[in-house]
Amino acid sequence: MTKLLTSILAGLVLAFSVQALAQDSIKVATTSGADVVILEKAAEVAKGRGLNVEIVEMSDYILPNMALLSKDVDLNSFQHVPYLDDFNKERNTGLVSIGITYVAPIAFFSKRIKTIDELKEGDSVVLPNDPSNGGRCLLLLQKTGAVKVRPEAGLLATPSDVTENKLGLKLIEVDPPMTPRALDDATLVCINNTFSVEAGLNPLRDSVFLEDAESPYANIIAARPEDKDNPLYLKFVEAYQSQEVADFILEKYEGATIPLFKYEKK
Repeated sequence: MTKLLTSILAGLVLAFSVQALAQDSIKVATTSGADVVILEKAAEVAKGRGLNVEIVEMSDYILPNMALLSKDVDLNSFQHVPYLDDFNKERNTGLVSIGITYVAPIAFFSKRIKTIDELKEGDSVVLPNDPSNGGRCLLLLQKTGAVKVRPEAGLLATPSDVTENKLGLKLIEVDPPMTPRALDDATLVCINNTFSVEAGLNPLRDSVFLEDAESPYANIIAARPEDKDNPLYLKFVEAYQSQEVADFILEKYEGATIPLFKYEKK
């Protein structure tokens, strides 16, 4: 009887241990570039706090949200608020933010000009074709005075919302991952931080014109609405929003990517 009781207790301990391990592991989807690099650091911090994070890297901006909806992953970390809002609106979904991460200023780059003032009649300007980043680039171009955008279009403006284009600039939309390649052909190319950093470009150092840090495009960690208060997921948010991750971002990206959570400035 003693041996049987011992075996039962041992089995229960093993079962609880396996269950605890499962409860302390999560999957987080992301995209390439700075997103995955920063997430790897956050996962390292989380591991030191007893939480295993499996990173699932995906090739475009649609897949991480689809994986979250299908419950193939627990969270994702790759998008800013306007993108999430647009995704939810288009697909009638309710994914939510459970924590802010950083802002990565978007920028215009060029191999042909050094300042916006050098733009000429009929020059080509390449924009990413996803609604939120395309609108973001158009609003940034508007700040230079090169174009005017219909105010009602808001953050999701498209080339069709341009009401004034004095130089007759050719506004060309391409898939976001293709924007760095367009530098060989276009005069001006708007590239978001994910793909500019991946291409070896530093927005602060290499851009022609840069978005300021007060932009509304805060990147976030997203979850399904029913999981917004999940203690395990909030534990990951705390690991991401740590001093260690803030220090890593500031050192790695030299100010081109800015933490938006509270941290001690050195």
